[in-house]
Amino acid sequence: MLSQILLQLGIWVRNFAILLYVMEKTNNNAYAVGLISVAQFAPIFLFSLVGGTFADRWKPKRTMVWCDLLSAISVGMVLVAITLGSWKAIFFATLISAMLSQFSQPAALKLFKRYVAEAQLPTGMAMFQTTMAMFMVIGPIFGGFIYQRYGIEPAIGTMGICFLLSAVVLAGLPKDEVGVGKQTTTVRQELVAGLRYVWSKPVLRLLGAIMVIAGVVSGVLQPLGVFLVVERLGLPKEYLQWLLTTQGIAMLIGGGVMMGLAKKIAPPKMMAMGILASSVSALGMGMSTSLWLTLAMQFLNGLFFPCIHIGINTMILSNSEQSFVGRVNGVLTPLFMGMMVIMMSLAGWLKDMVGIVAIYETAGSFFLLAIIVLAPLLKGKAMVANSDARKA
Repeated sequence: MLSQILLQLGIWVRNFAILLYVMEKTNNNAYAVGLISVAQFAPIFLFSLVGGTFADRWKPKRTMVWCDLLSAISVGMVLVAITLGSWKAIFFATLISAMLSQFSQPAALKLFKRYVAEAQLPTGMAMFQTTMAMFMVIGPIFGGFIYQRYGIEPAIGTMGICFLLSAVVLAGLPKDEVGVGKQTTTVRQELVAGLRYVWSKPVLRLLGAIMVIAGVVSGVLQPLGVFLVVERLGLPKEYLQWLLTTQGIAMLIGGGVMMGLAKKIAPPKMMAMGILASSVSALGMGMSTSLWLTLAMQFLNGLFFPCIHIGINTMILSNSEQSFVGRVNGVLTPLFMGMMVIMMSLAGWLKDMVGIVAIYETAGSFFLLAIIVLAPLLKGKAMVANSDARKA
């Protein structure tokens, strides 16, 4: 949890400072803003499957410590490049840390699976979600303050320090299990086994379809939030931090509520609640020209977003053996990230073609398709099929 706090602080300072920096350097160019998101999420798509496979092969504690150390070193290199005048090196900081996270995140899930009882998984996921929400509130404000007060170099330096401190904290984890990290199979054999494992589980197959849909919608909306502020609300781009802060406060509240209710609500129902709220939010934000209405829709989205995160992660951990957790995560994540990256690269072009209102209204409607795909899980059919397969 302490490592998560440090990483979230560094990541949010990075995200917001780089966004403001690039917009300032390119005069609010939509294509350049889209490239930030591509640099952030393309490595997740490209390395998730490989990272998940290696996370199942390597010792999880050692993997996490080394990933954070290498991230800190890469940030130092970027800082030197920026100081020497190469401002475009800023994309490299996002690229490297995003790539390394695809090795460390599955390793963290493996430790979570090992040390947390299955009955406590939803509550544990809610705790992590609440931590993320807390930094959605603090991060944009802190990142904006550091950048506007001190400039891009201190902001990037803060990110590097956070990664370094996270590595120090992770060094205090219990030692890796004896025998972990010794395999007789090849990487290719394990990768193929992971793909077959996911395909053999009805629940995981349906989650994959939902992630594709979510990736399409998220990819379009992710880079365009700042233009919603500038074009629809007629406000300076810095107001984006208040939209993110509102969402973060709502996520903090929602995560806290879900810590108490997670055991009482089935994960598929949690996901359906979150997806429906996201649909209403996107439709409302697209139509709104009022700051207060937009903030209200953002609050609604944030309040129920933990339901999606908790539901997905609980279902992955509950329906995956510990030896396959990394690969399951590595198979499902690219489905989401692949579509997300593709749509991010098209977001600026789509905005110029059809306008931001049409994009938000279409995205809101598209969310409903995910609920249709989720229907078998809500009825329990896929769960039963999965249970029967395990018994067989």
